[in-house]
Amino acid sequence: MLAVFKRELQSYFYSAIGYVFMGCFLVIAGIFFAFGNVLSASSSVGTLFSNVSFIFILIVPILTMRLMSDERRSKSDQLLLTSPLSLWSIVCGKFLAACAVFFLTLVCTGLYVIILSVYGNVSAIEVFVNYLGFFLMGCCLIAVGLFMSNLSENQVASAISTFVVILFLYLLDSIIASMSSVTMLSWLCTALEWVSLFARFTDFSSGILSLTGVIYMISFAGVFLLLTVYTTEKRRWSEG
Repeated sequence: MLAVFKRELQSYFYSAIGYVFMGCFLVIAGIFFAFGNVLSASSSVGTLFSNVSFIFILIVPILTMRLMSDERRSKSDQLLLTSPLSLWSIVCGKFLAACAVFFLTLVCTGLYVIILSVYGNVSAIEVFVNYLGFFLMGCCLIAVGLFMSNLSENQVASAISTFVVILFLYLLDSIIASMSSVTMLSWLCTALEWVSLFARFTDFSSGILSLTGVIYMISFAGVFLLLTVYTTEKRRWSEG
């Protein structure tokens, strides 16, 4: 797994993908930091992360679109599938590499926290909880992107499908709210509330450390990693 992790992490910075991802994230986050915190004189880190949570719709497809699809297109995945490494090691190595790039990007936003702490009162607990929740949510969506990348040989198709799924998750709370007035659809609303990922982040952005939310996000990412392993295993046997 470590070899796959190192190779994937290096590939992000040997190509433009890692720099594009980090650049897009920091530019958008910087704009919202300027308007949501600096100009409005707010020292809340939760305000920043709540405002930029939509950013995952745009940047996760960039980060994950080539993880599996590029190797399927070039047929280099056959080398991995026939190697002594287990599928879990391969999938987890790729997943952790993408998460590492995301983590490094979040570290860069620490400058915003320093600025807020100099000119305002910042709660260390609030900062930790917000960063934890935002990172976990990012990992969940990276797992979604990894799974979607495994379903296609085309990077563009992988990026578009990931964009659509994350957009659906982002709009899910609005969809639930619009359906809640229909009594016959109450069971569907209950089911959709259970898979509402962004709703779980609300507690974190409010500075509340939710153990249930942490477990849910870890489980959410684990399910999509499991699906990625399953579909890869199925493809390996079907291609013989």
